[in-house]
Amino acid sequence: MYFNRLSQIAESEIDGDVVATSPARLYVSYKNIEVIAGCVDIFLITVSSVLGVLFYEYIWAGESARIEISLGVGLSQALLYTYVASSRGLYRLPVLLAPSRYLGRIFMTWAVVVLFVAIFLVFLRGETVLPRGAITAAAVMQISLLLVARWLAEKTSRSLMARGGLAGRRVVTLGEPSELLRLSTAVLFRYFGLNEVARVSLASGSGASAEDVLVDLDRALHEARECHADQFVVALRWNNAALLETVRERLRASPLPVELLPDYTIRSVLGRRLLSTSGPGLTLEIQRAPLTRVEQGIKRTLDIVCSSIGIVLLSPLFVMIAILIKLDSKGPVIFKQRRNGFNARQFQIYKFRSMTVQEDGDKIVQARRNDRRVTRVGQFLRQSSMDELPQLFNVLKGDMSLVGPRPHALAHDNEYKVLIAKYAFRHHVKPGITGWAQCNGLRGETGQLEQMIERVKLDLWYVNHWSIALDINILLRTCFEVLRNRAY
Repeated sequence: MYFNRLSQIAESEIDGDVVATSPARLYVSYKNIEVIAGCVDIFLITVSSVLGVLFYEYIWAGESARIEISLGVGLSQALLYTYVASSRGLYRLPVLLAPSRYLGRIFMTWAVVVLFVAIFLVFLRGETVLPRGAITAAAVMQISLLLVARWLAEKTSRSLMARGGLAGRRVVTLGEPSELLRLSTAVLFRYFGLNEVARVSLASGSGASAEDVLVDLDRALHEARECHADQFVVALRWNNAALLETVRERLRASPLPVELLPDYTIRSVLGRRLLSTSGPGLTLEIQRAPLTRVEQGIKRTLDIVCSSIGIVLLSPLFVMIAILIKLDSKGPVIFKQRRNGFNARQFQIYKFRSMTVQEDGDKIVQARRNDRRVTRVGQFLRQSSMDELPQLFNVLKGDMSLVGPRPHALAHDNEYKVLIAKYAFRHHVKPGITGWAQCNGLRGETGQLEQMIERVKLDLWYVNHWSIALDINILLRTCFEVLRNRAY
């Protein structure tokens, strides 16, 4: 993925090198540059094997070169080398930025792989597959190009960092002042691949109260929403169990993953050498996202495909409904109201107007049976749930999903989040046109608190048990539920 670097910082120091954060046109993610370096090594080792055999047999010895064999051997060496090198952390950014410190490790990894492949081929064929001269020529070319590639990788990586073209995961960092003081944005980026977009220092010391800490944590939640962060990073002393538990419990209101960094004491014991090869493996995941990136991609693909098809097929119906609304009563065709979406970000929900009022304030009265505010056309639209159809555009925009917890008006959200524990967890996924609660009969008015508690319970069950099959099941069941249980 591609992200902008933190714009508030003009420059940072990394091992004596000034890294500017000036805008760049091309952005390469932290992880992608490691993948690119590995692919380059695969290409170079394979090509070196072919060229080495071609040079020795065809040019030097004047014989026909066995290209197919050299290609197979070279590709085997390349794949095995990149796997071993990656497992040893030799493609991580700190290594790419300072290859001279790791030349011995790179050479030994390559030598062991070459020796292993050579021994395997001897045991497999019982004889030397290629002449020793050809193997030697290929080996010399391989290690030479690998070293050149590391030199070029160093120059490229430093150039990308200097112009702000290398990006990591957008994070909000929060923690104790003593820990944050020793954790610069440069260290976060270089050793953990994290691009800090905001930093929140938690209240500490004898004068700090629990309320002060909660205020700071709420500020971190706000910053994460405003900056569109990908995760939280916590920097605390690992022996401060009470504060860690407070942070963990408060951040559960957000769907973003939360990772705990090793504290200064642990980083001092491990040293930079281990950090450079282990990196994110040293962080502890204390909260994971409800859906993985793959699951998010699958769900989003289903939303785009189905909403697009729905809009095209239902466009004549949209026009007909719009004409009927205009003929029936005064006011706009589309009713807009603010709702809380994923991670409690506000968006405007679209509905066909079904009432004479357009409430969107601090107090909203839910529609009741025989409500006089409902128009004649609106009554039919509400009973058939056709008033919800414009939300297909919300789905296409990405504010909503086809399936998810139904979004409530802001006034109701503010009311119920105080009365119902874990109510905010509904925002861990995108809100939906329909949901698990709706296809289980909980549609329309929630006049009693117990009704909303049951709806929230079903919504949270959906969040914790999501699957693409469950979404399809809910969509099919909703069709029958609309016919059986009409709203008002």
